[in-house]
Amino acid sequence: MAPVSIELTTADDAIRFGRTLGGALRPGDLVLLAGPLGAGKTTMTRGIAEGMGVSGRVSSPTFVLARVHPAGADGGTPLVHVDAYRLGGDLSELDDLDLDAELESSAVVVEWGEGLAEPLSEDRLVVRIERHADDTRTVTFEPHGTWTGRVDSLT
Repeated sequence: MAPVSIELTTADDAIRFGRTLGGALRPGDLVLLAGPLGAGKTTMTRGIAEGMGVSGRVSSPTFVLARVHPAGADGGTPLVHVDAYRLGGDLSELDDLDLDAELESSAVVVEWGEGLAEPLSEDRLVVRIERHADDTRTVTFEPHGTWTGRVDSLT
């Protein structure tokens, strides 16, 4: 399947899209958010968390590497939010987080995970965010495994 792209014109659009993506996530889902600094990865993750109904404030886990947001009061799927920026390509540190075990019961979103986190699951969605000079963004989905049949529900 060819990558699918959408345009987002505001930060609110990124949050709304994140809600849509969060509503589609289930245990075992791996989402890799790719893009430069300031592209909106953490903003999109806030929307994902809202769409999943998880507990806790979502902020960039740069210094702790990973945060677990429990499922909300109505049950649902927990969210593991990882920021792999500081790992600098060190797979052993990512492996130390035991994300493969977390994937059994949670959805895992990894910022800066491209080139690092792919071995965690053949079933993954890469969300590439490109920020333009006018502050709009092009979001491109690269589905792998089961995501090839699910990505259309996001647009």
